[in-house]
Amino acid sequence: MELEIGRKIKELRINRGLSQGELAEKINEQFNTTLNKGMVSKWENGLGDPRLEYARYLALFFDVSLDFLLDIEEKQEIETIAAHHDGEEWTEEELNEIERFKEFVKSKRTNKGM
Repeated sequence: MELEIGRKIKELRINRGLSQGELAEKINEQFNTTLNKGMVSKWENGLGDPRLEYARYLALFFDVSLDFLLDIEEKQEIETIAAHHDGEEWTEEELNEIERFKEFVKSKRTNKGM
């Protein structure tokens, strides 16, 4: 998966009407750091990615989440299914049936997207 952070930085910067140098200056003023135009250019041209510290500053400056900036999609899959059984013990057959039902429910979710 190719990171699109450079494209997003450029798009956000242009939407604010800033040059690469102006963005660096504003980040430096706001966060007391040493960002420069060359670093911004490198990121925007896909020649490197910002350190986490700079990614955080950029996200704060542009008022976006780090997930957005780093192109991280939210995971929405359920990892655990719990069942309440009022102290009853489950037989092996019943547990297998629960697993089959769980797979059935997941398959319905997958088929909805088609």
